[in-house]
Amino acid sequence: MKIALAQQNYHIGNFEDNTRKIIEGIEWAKQQGADLVMFSELCVCGYPPRDFLEFDDFINKCNQAIDTIKQHADTIAVLIGAPDKNPVREGKDLFNAAYFLYEKEVKAVAHKTCLPNYDVFDEYRYFEPAYNWNVIEFKGKKLAVTICEDIWNLGDNPLYRNCPMDELMKQQPDIMLNISASPFDYTHVEDRKAIVKLNTTKYKLPMLYCNCVGSQTEIVFDGASLVFDKNANLIKQLPLFEEAMEVFELKDDGTFVQPVKAFAKNLPDAEFNPAELNSNLCTAEIHNAIVMAIKDYFSKMGFTKAILGSSGGIDSAVTLALACEALGKENVRAVLMPSQYSTDHSVTDAEQLSKNLGNPYDIVPIKNIYESFLTELKPIYKDLPFSLAEENIQARTRGNLLMAIANKFGYILLNTSNKSELATGYGTLYGDMAGGLGVLGDCYKMQIYALAKYINKDNEIIPNNIIVKPPSAELRPGQKDSDSLPDYAILDQILYQYIERRQGPKEIKSQGFDPALVDRVLKMVNVNEYKRNQFCPIIRISPKAFGVGRRVPIVGKYLS
Repeated sequence: MKIALAQQNYHIGNFEDNTRKIIEGIEWAKQQGADLVMFSELCVCGYPPRDFLEFDDFINKCNQAIDTIKQHADTIAVLIGAPDKNPVREGKDLFNAAYFLYEKEVKAVAHKTCLPNYDVFDEYRYFEPAYNWNVIEFKGKKLAVTICEDIWNLGDNPLYRNCPMDELMKQQPDIMLNISASPFDYTHVEDRKAIVKLNTTKYKLPMLYCNCVGSQTEIVFDGASLVFDKNANLIKQLPLFEEAMEVFELKDDGTFVQPVKAFAKNLPDAEFNPAELNSNLCTAEIHNAIVMAIKDYFSKMGFTKAILGSSGGIDSAVTLALACEALGKENVRAVLMPSQYSTDHSVTDAEQLSKNLGNPYDIVPIKNIYESFLTELKPIYKDLPFSLAEENIQARTRGNLLMAIANKFGYILLNTSNKSELATGYGTLYGDMAGGLGVLGDCYKMQIYALAKYINKDNEIIPNNIIVKPPSAELRPGQKDSDSLPDYAILDQILYQYIERRQGPKEIKSQGFDPALVDRVLKMVNVNEYKRNQFCPIIRISPKAFGVGRRVPIVGKYLS
């Protein structure tokens, strides 16, 4: 049996485009002589559809798309993902389903059993778990069809009571097929391989695993679809961050012949060490994930041009370089906004960066605007000493200028804040925290330095002075980030233990960190949730990003 994997990039709610892509994939698979072609989870409507699922019109459009697609499932079987209505009164109104189409009919529908309700997932909000499990018979083979999370319920601490493959094994299937919408993070590519291998090891069956690719606002899907034989050997991983289709021929003994036809060039795996927070995490994978996320956010929203504040610092430099790669240098406008506290090299560094990249830039000094604010506030401020208030006026002046230019010319403002700053509240609401998309909001400061070095791997795009100089907001004379924050090399490690690994103060202190510093850092994180709650969407590249995947109270006393 020849089975095709179609790893595609969908657009949530864009039924016309999603249907077109699926049909193109079906026709391509037919040309290669495939018996069956697999697409990804909820490919018909895009993943995650969230509260769109509560609209009858949305579900009706899903059904209309299925009716269109099944007309192309004539001589080839097609496995697609879409919602399915629950005919039982009790429980949720929908199932997350896999539709098996053949001979222009819906021959079978498999429902998802394990509905994730953690991190960025909220499937149990909308879907009912499967009531029953049946293999699908096709051309003399019994197919065990599962959906994404269904294959993750293994190990010594399973999250769900039912394991669908255990139920399906009672019917003696010949092959496992899994359609997925599995998001990227810098640990998940290897985790995914491990879980598919674990399934093939346990059940002694081959598995084809089809994942989607592309970015949906903050969530990045990397593709990397997998094929393992019954002996748990990896036959092929499809490319990361690219659409791709490939056909695999399954032999009767549960092994595969060499891949029949490749649609896209395979990419080598990037190297990283998920056990530690260090520069190894800032690999080609993270770079490629962010570039794809920027590109998809703009193209799917119908935007073409970006703007950002270019300060001569490392964060804005990396953001600018990534945006130019994603959108084209001519479509990214940098605005340099020096004040009387800005150093000369900040302006020259930012200018040199834009000259290296070839993107348009403007210099708009803020000194006069800033001083006009102080003049008008003088009757209220009186003779009070310079404080954080005056610093924030500068940041908000810059935010106002950027938004004014963005509104006038139709730009989207890219935010340049990093995860270390967002975690500790080191940013100004409606100032440097303004923006439509948080490009680096899930990257710690040390990861951004590593990204800068990666960007410069072939030649010096980001001026070396930007990389080596001490980071500073330059909102008062001689200011350095280290005046307000611990050294980033230490801070990032503490933040990583608390945010990604969910370690408490006792556990973090036991790792050798200064107890007073740990308490100070964790307090900064928790008291600044109100700022993060007002922040723009953040491109997710870690196992625990700020935003929809991390839900903590704004008004809370824990560790604050």
